[in-house]
Amino acid sequence: MKKNEEHILKIVDQGHTGEGIGKTDHYPVFVDFALPEEMVNVKILKANKNYGFGKIMEIMEVSPERVEPPCPYYYRCGGCHIMHSSYEGQLKFKKKRVKDSLERIGKIGHVEIEDTIGMENPFRYRNKVQIPLGRLNGKFISGFYARRSHRIVDIESCIVQHIDGDYVLNILRDWAEEFNISTYLNDDVIDRKGILRHLMVRKGFRTGDLMVVLVVTKKEVPHLEVLLERLKKLDGFQSLLLNINAEDTNLVLGRENILIFGKPVIEDYIGPFKFKISPHSFFQVNPVQTEVMYEKALEYAGLTGEETVFDCYCGAGTISLFLSQKAKKVYGIEIVPQAIEDAKVNARENHVENVDFLVGKSEEVIVDLINDGIKADIVVVDPPRKGCDIRLLEAIKEIAPEKVVYVSCDPGSLGRDLGILESFGFHTEKVTPIDNFPNSYHVETVVLMSRVEK
Repeated sequence: MKKNEEHILKIVDQGHTGEGIGKTDHYPVFVDFALPEEMVNVKILKANKNYGFGKIMEIMEVSPERVEPPCPYYYRCGGCHIMHSSYEGQLKFKKKRVKDSLERIGKIGHVEIEDTIGMENPFRYRNKVQIPLGRLNGKFISGFYARRSHRIVDIESCIVQHIDGDYVLNILRDWAEEFNISTYLNDDVIDRKGILRHLMVRKGFRTGDLMVVLVVTKKEVPHLEVLLERLKKLDGFQSLLLNINAEDTNLVLGRENILIFGKPVIEDYIGPFKFKISPHSFFQVNPVQTEVMYEKALEYAGLTGEETVFDCYCGAGTISLFLSQKAKKVYGIEIVPQAIEDAKVNARENHVENVDFLVGKSEEVIVDLINDGIKADIVVVDPPRKGCDIRLLEAIKEIAPEKVVYVSCDPGSLGRDLGILESFGFHTEKVTPIDNFPNSYHVETVVLMSRVEK
């Protein structure tokens, strides 16, 4: 198989980012936007020794799951990945992705995977959006990066973010054009003299609070008072901040925030708990499904009011507070000091007294707790995408809790970690995928493991 050749392929599977996989003479070809059961004419874009990449030239047989994406930017924008599939098809894909990872990576085939818990409305679910800003041929543009690039696809609306994000974006566009405000990115090239880098919008779904953060390279932004007056007309508008980021980095936010108007934080709820949200706060972007996910974790923990729980990678304490409703005591552990400070504030604001938050590496802190005579009945882990540190898994083996509840944002690292825990004497009992990110390939998973008696 060679570059620029065309081949007719039967799509037999999907890769982990939702791309179709076709084979010819056992040679796999990955094809964006192709779905299983389709017959497609594919042009080869790249041919490696063991696999290739192609693009669809013609769909000869159409999958029953294929739909017309409701977003006009979908095929150019890299923000969503599987909007060309029906929502039912998306949920099936995510269940299969979790199942495949557990079987292939973790060698776990003995557990029945529950159907993916989806949303009634898989659009307008994001409470946070970060939009790159730039200019192209002198025209102000704002949108999301195209797939596998830093080229901005200019958009006026994003149907997976809260509608207020659209309102803010269009106010910003008109203001930047009217006053010719310079941008850090010009014609896809960095301009260090430019001012505007990103727009961040955060929305409280239950409170209605709206925060606007303008990421800029310097503190002096011309005509900022005009932008502020226009934003004040939006319902729920609470905060305008400048975030200063003059560094040559892919990180969106810099370290310094300057409050221009209103409050430095907004508020929102997950379940019965209220949280304060700053520009840098980690807060789940889909509050509806986050509550579903935390309730599932609480269900799997099976708390009776007598248990001590270690919550590892606790972040700002959101899961810890949920567990506190039915646990005797919860110890939340997180390596990021600011997150622990936020967690303590959240506990105090919600009048929760049976949770202690501790700074440090989870694998070290839980050993210290055990040495102090504190035994965990249940360990909850909610690690970053890379999964758990092996030393934490080894520590869990040593303390031997009755249950482990694993909340995962990546099926690959989940499969690896569950396989290790099974080798340490734990048995995977229940697995439920949850769709926190409709129209993307991402999937959250809640798992219950029990210690095997020996």
